[in-house]
Amino acid sequence: MENQKNEIVSSQSPLNKYLIAAFIIFCSLLIRVSPIAAQTPVVKNIVIVHGAFADGSGWKAVYTILTKKGYHVTIVQNPLTSLDDDVEATKRILDLQDGPVVLVGHSWAGTVITQAGVDPKVAALVYVAAFQPDKGETSNQWAASQPTAASMRVTASDKKGVIFFNRETFHAGYCADLPKATADFMNASQQPIVGACFGTPVTEAAWKDKPSYGIVATEDKAINPDIERNMYKRAHTKITEIKGSHAVFISNPGAVAQVIINASQKK
Repeated sequence: MENQKNEIVSSQSPLNKYLIAAFIIFCSLLIRVSPIAAQTPVVKNIVIVHGAFADGSGWKAVYTILTKKGYHVTIVQNPLTSLDDDVEATKRILDLQDGPVVLVGHSWAGTVITQAGVDPKVAALVYVAAFQPDKGETSNQWAASQPTAASMRVTASDKKGVIFFNRETFHAGYCADLPKATADFMNASQQPIVGACFGTPVTEAAWKDKPSYGIVATEDKAINPDIERNMYKRAHTKITEIKGSHAVFISNPGAVAQVIINASQKK
């Protein structure tokens, strides 16, 4: 009995208590820095916003690639009636997502996601041959910063301020690397935009606080590729150059989808 009593007293000595406490702290640190605990979840939600003179249907091939890889993809059918309207349409879709989102914008929609991207669900931004203005800037400012291709022509505004891409130059100016039959259908089904959208300054610049990825369409005639490069470089956006027209997401969907995947994995 006396020996047992001595053992109990010994086990409760200050040294033993210190060693036990140190062991517990060490184990907790191992748990905190373990590779599994430190991994950042891959973003599974992708929200895509189409640009002017088109609609979301052109993103079908990119949608198919991403969904086959397990992503949840939603495409915004934004009205192209004003910056505020397009941002509101985008936020409605963001509200439906169950977790973090990679927000993708093409062309004019780069301006849209620049403002809508401040939503807390947005984890990263992807600009596809898109405008990437700063707070207080407009799409028009950047469009005028470099020479414009002869095939980049739009119609005069109608009485409600709506403009179309010129029907005669649509194929050459918007999607020269697509078959004529495809371009003809896109031309016939193009969604016009209220011209004042391009002159509306953004009030937020989400790319200042969130990682951004930019695709330069090297054969783009609708937005001068140098404009894309200059905007992306100014914003410290990670740049990928892909050979293609302004409709690069249709002509080269695999390469475009890969940039979106990289954004989801923060590569």
